[in-house]
Amino acid sequence: MKSDKKQSETELFRQAMADVKPLRPANRIEPDPRRPAAAARQQDLDDRQVLRELLSLDRLEEHETGEELLFLKPGYQQRILRRLRRGHYSVADTIDLHHMDVKTARQVLLDFIDHSLGRRQSCVRVIHGKGLRSRDLPQLKLMCGRILRKHPRVIAFASCRPVDGGTGATDVLLSARPGSAA
Repeated sequence: MKSDKKQSETELFRQAMADVKPLRPANRIEPDPRRPAAAARQQDLDDRQVLRELLSLDRLEEHETGEELLFLKPGYQQRILRRLRRGHYSVADTIDLHHMDVKTARQVLLDFIDHSLGRRQSCVRVIHGKGLRSRDLPQLKLMCGRILRKHPRVIAFASCRPVDGGTGATDVLLSARPGSAA
């Protein structure tokens, strides 16, 4: 019954509108919504920041002649190493290994790390020199890199900023807990 009523109403409407003709629009402009072109704002901001960092004097001074020591224990975030390289950690203690032979410097370095861990110091600086007076290779610097890389409580180490000794010194980040990883 309802469908018959709907059908009859539709028929009545069509009959009433049979003589109607649509009006042509006079001087009407159809709206054309133009969307602005997509812009990667964050990427532009990031690119500008990278350029600023590359062109800053601090970045230019970081590049010295000589090998940079750099290490991050697997399982730790790159952010830790980046912050260490930029000098964000407060250096609690420093040791200078200049004028020591390799054997003595090795033992002094290990004792210094143990002493620092006992005092709950998380960031220390080792001054080993650049090895400019060494006959072949910078022996103390290489020994420091080997010892620090193998030490179970060293999370990361990086050569210092030029203002702090450059490649002649290394900042070392120590783990508070033995055997911890990330």
